[in-house]
Amino acid sequence: MFRRTFTAGFAALLTTLAASAVAQDTPLKMQGEQIEGPSCAGLPEWFMLSQPRPCTDAEFKTWLSDARAWRGERRIRVGSNDSEYTRPELLWTQSSFIQPQMMVHDRFFYDPARRSYTVARYLEDTDKRYGGIDSVLVWPTYPNIGVDDRNQYDLVHDMPGGMEGVKSFVAEFHKRGVKVLFPTMLWDQGTRVEGKPDAVALSEELAEAGADGINGDTLQGVPRTFREASDNLHHPLALEPELGPGSDEQLNWNNMTWGYWKYGFTPTVSRYKWMEPRHMVNISNRWAHDHTDDLQFAFFNGIGFESWENVWGIWNGITPQDGEALRRVSAIERAEKSLLISQEWEPYAPVRNYGVFASKWPAQSETLWTIVNRNHYSVSGRQLAVKHVDGVRYFDLWNGIELHADREGDHDVLSFSMEANGYGAVLATATLNADMQKLMRTMHTLSEKPLASYSHEWKTLPQQLVAIAKTKPAKSAPDGMKLIAATEYLFRVNGVEIEGTNDEGVDVQYPGEGSARRYHELKMHVGAFYLDTYPVTNAEFKKFVDAAHYHPADHHNFLRDWKNGSFPDGWANKPVTWVSLEDARAYAAWAGKRLPHEWEWQYAAQGNDGREYPWGNQWVAANVPTPDKDRNEQAASDVNAHAAGASPFGIEDLVGNVWQWTDEYTDEHTSAAILRGGSHYQPQGSRWYFPQAYKLSQHGKYLLMAPSLDRSASIGFRCAKDAE
Repeated sequence: MFRRTFTAGFAALLTTLAASAVAQDTPLKMQGEQIEGPSCAGLPEWFMLSQPRPCTDAEFKTWLSDARAWRGERRIRVGSNDSEYTRPELLWTQSSFIQPQMMVHDRFFYDPARRSYTVARYLEDTDKRYGGIDSVLVWPTYPNIGVDDRNQYDLVHDMPGGMEGVKSFVAEFHKRGVKVLFPTMLWDQGTRVEGKPDAVALSEELAEAGADGINGDTLQGVPRTFREASDNLHHPLALEPELGPGSDEQLNWNNMTWGYWKYGFTPTVSRYKWMEPRHMVNISNRWAHDHTDDLQFAFFNGIGFESWENVWGIWNGITPQDGEALRRVSAIERAEKSLLISQEWEPYAPVRNYGVFASKWPAQSETLWTIVNRNHYSVSGRQLAVKHVDGVRYFDLWNGIELHADREGDHDVLSFSMEANGYGAVLATATLNADMQKLMRTMHTLSEKPLASYSHEWKTLPQQLVAIAKTKPAKSAPDGMKLIAATEYLFRVNGVEIEGTNDEGVDVQYPGEGSARRYHELKMHVGAFYLDTYPVTNAEFKKFVDAAHYHPADHHNFLRDWKNGSFPDGWANKPVTWVSLEDARAYAAWAGKRLPHEWEWQYAAQGNDGREYPWGNQWVAANVPTPDKDRNEQAASDVNAHAAGASPFGIEDLVGNVWQWTDEYTDEHTSAAILRGGSHYQPQGSRWYFPQAYKLSQHGKYLLMAPSLDRSASIGFRCAKDAE
């Protein structure tokens, strides 16, 4: 009896607790870091049980009431603390609306011919095309990291000019009002051990550089240890995780974040911006060719945009129309930055037209509305009805004109036009200060040309193969070279880049192809040539250095493993490494040779039977050096140590010892070299390291910046010579 009564009572208690829990749950719908708007605001669908209709003002108010209740409770649950949002050193984050991720390999940032950073050129280009930037994420690491054992900190120090050079370009960005961030890659636990915690190592490096913040690559929240480490150095750094805080509690010390969003008809609300209106979200949609959705969602939320175009050396440029929209959006956001952190923010403020969405940003003496038209048609006429206040004037900031309201009872009705998929912004204020007058003049001029008149066509960036001049033809095989007979060759190869799927612009553009792409098949005539039997060795390269008195202009990392002008004992027959593409070309010219084209390298390795490896179609581990998986890279093997791995032409050491320089491809923004053969070095623990390409149907694409950064312990070369 007792047992039956206890069981029944316990069940009743569980029922009561379940009901209580449901009562505490929010009616809001969440999808990741996005909060969905009122259900009535969506597109009408045939399967809806009710007939299509616009939302009522009461429905908008109900949504807002629910959202505020959820936020209030959530702040209590996570112990919200705004101390990091009131720090003077970090206030800049609250107006960092436009931030590109900038590859250091971008030719607009660094000029290798003049050996100088060109920050002014980089910023002038962004100003011209879309209105400029507020901060920049400087990216020197992935996708090249892992080609050798240099860690993420080494790659910063190996940029041209070392840390003095880094300090100089950071200072130049600062001079032009742009804050500078660098990434942390906590997944980089397979390369050289730094010897101190990552938070300390990066904070010290960025303090020395004078940088302003940290982007947490692949991180759901930058750990608090980074906050503490930078504060201990009296150089506080803003923290910006890529994937958002791992919990709402991390908003307490992550002042910024990226947003990867899904896009529907109704703009969603940023969970993190709603939790803390001073938190800056920069929406990233890096592979998109059309940024209408992300720009409209950003403007509705009063947040930023990641203007990322050079994506791992793949140019995904912003179209002229999106660039012009970004110029206008950012101009308003920068001018109204103080209103866009309002704690009284009201998403989904009532509007008069279906498909038009407004956020209301109230302050003590003025109110801003940021408005987007999600319809694919223009909307004009009555847009907003706001409570009348004597003395208040209304200004259409998007078009730079004053609005004259129609008084209806105790409300003012505001009428204006918006383009299809366009924008609007209204400011209610008693007086228009000088800054707003300047903004009005700017926007009036800009709006004279509709956004629709700008091209929205996305275009890929064409690449060019850097020419390799022919050599004086040889009548017979020079010493150490073998004849590769002329042929009609079916050249089939693909890039092993980790990202980019099969988008246009990935990998390289061979002669005869309309654009860069990952997969290639070309039937080509390959003339007769001679190819080095082995990669160039340390002993051979020393003869060149001594005879030619060769000294590269950018000497950093040149022959880094040599001492006092010579290679270590026992290394004479190992492939020379720590030589740049320029160094390899200089050696080849001195020797009366040249670097091979990639298809020549592949034909010499493969012959005409399409084999996967130089020796056949099955992998034979004994035919290549044993992979080096330690965090400190060991020396390469002697070039003649694996004769069984020879190709049909008798060419040896093609695969698995050191990568080999071949062709270079360049476009307006990026140059990259094609590396062949893979190497013995395989850092462990992450899929993000530079991928190997042992198969003859694969190649690696290695981004080029400057010899100091390009040189590697894992890259060597061999030479070719034309035959009569």
